[in-house]
Amino acid sequence: MDFHRLLFNISEALTTEDLVALKFLSLEYIPLRKQENIQDSEALFLALEERGMMEKDDLSFLKELLFRINRIDVLTDKLHSSREEMERELQIPGRAKVSPFRCRYLLFQLSENITTDELKSWKFLLKKELPKCKMDNEIVQTMIDVLIEMEKKGLLAEENLKTLKTICEKIDKSLLKKIEEYELVQSGTVEMYVVEGHGGQRVSEGIGGDSLWVSQTARDSPGTQEEIQQVQTDMYKMNSQPRGICLILNNHDFSKARSEVPKLQQMKDRNGTNADAGTAALTKVFTKLHFEIKEHRDLTAADIRHITHMYRNKDHRAHDCFVCCILSHGDKGIVFGTDGQEIPIQELTTSFTGTNCPSLAGKPKVFFIQACQGDTFQRGIHIETDSTETDYSVEADARFQLECIPNEADFLLGMATMKDFVSYRSTTQGTWYIQSLCEHLEKSCPRFRGEDILSILTAVNQEVSRKNDRLNQGKQMPQPSFTLRKKLIFPIN
Repeated sequence: MDFHRLLFNISEALTTEDLVALKFLSLEYIPLRKQENIQDSEALFLALEERGMMEKDDLSFLKELLFRINRIDVLTDKLHSSREEMERELQIPGRAKVSPFRCRYLLFQLSENITTDELKSWKFLLKKELPKCKMDNEIVQTMIDVLIEMEKKGLLAEENLKTLKTICEKIDKSLLKKIEEYELVQSGTVEMYVVEGHGGQRVSEGIGGDSLWVSQTARDSPGTQEEIQQVQTDMYKMNSQPRGICLILNNHDFSKARSEVPKLQQMKDRNGTNADAGTAALTKVFTKLHFEIKEHRDLTAADIRHITHMYRNKDHRAHDCFVCCILSHGDKGIVFGTDGQEIPIQELTTSFTGTNCPSLAGKPKVFFIQACQGDTFQRGIHIETDSTETDYSVEADARFQLECIPNEADFLLGMATMKDFVSYRSTTQGTWYIQSLCEHLEKSCPRFRGEDILSILTAVNQEVSRKNDRLNQGKQMPQPSFTLRKKLIFPIN
């Protein structure tokens, strides 16, 4: 295809948001003053061509830009490359033009992790330093715009990150840690080693997404490479596309249970559950984590067993992980189908052991169960429980946590609540547990070093335990149990 026709076709596939990101990453090559008149991606490409950054026989910088802004679809469709090819390519020393060691790429990564509310906080904290007329009007709409205005006013530069660090400390300390790690690299105190697969206890969104930080002195010490390889084996492989299947079993309508099982006549429909599943929280976050979403709704016990067996028998060899989210009413050690029939949680998890599902052997199997595990019932109008009983009795059943998860390795079971207790669900906003889980996954997985799943679940425990049903002072404490053998991290890139 004609070179300029190719650039035009690529520019047609990019959004205004993509153009903002591309211009920001190209500031080393096209100064801000020159960028002011660039209104579309084609004009940016032509400007880069004039500066020798794009040529008919060398599209490496264009490929890198598309990779950096995560437009893998355009990279694949228009330039016949792939994420895996770029990860390999950019591991070659000196090949990256937008280097993760430069402040420009660090700032872009920071901007990617800023929420709308955090952006408002940034504007507020900078109101004395930056012109009010710009901060209040349409000129400053994104975090990239804020960063550019800071650069203009001398508040931000390669060797001047003081203001940036001060604000990050107030808004999100994880961003501060990202900057401090960058400064360590720049000072030569530590150096980034890129290794195949996931290496090290600190994984970043660096050149290939899988990077290991080691000390400068350790780099030259005997045995360092062996140590790197050893650390690499301490993390589950997580780079397949997609990562795996995220199976969502979402029960809302329990009218059949009420009509067919006399003792369950008080079982309510699970209003608010679709804020957890469907097109909402779970689907959104696991799509970002590169999982293939498979949702099934309003399932009887027989339906749940059938679907579980169907996915157990699938070939998962091309995937690195399996996730199953079950949202239903429950009791100790069981979940209910919409017909009121019980299914032991252990029966569902055991379906995916290495013996029953060989293609997932050695790979992490993650289950999130949103259901009560006891019969303490919380009465209320806006807050309901995923429980089945109407009295306040509590049965002692210490066997639950030992029986629900298989003895085999590589399982994680995230329970919304501890044994004997109810879990809470807002009829409009969804369940406390799933909403908190999704929020922390979305916030922590894209961070510079990435958070492992157990750290994320610890943060979820903390947040949910602080919540309070004001009507009856009800509380909830989630409880994970696991037989994981390695760290489990869901990288975004």
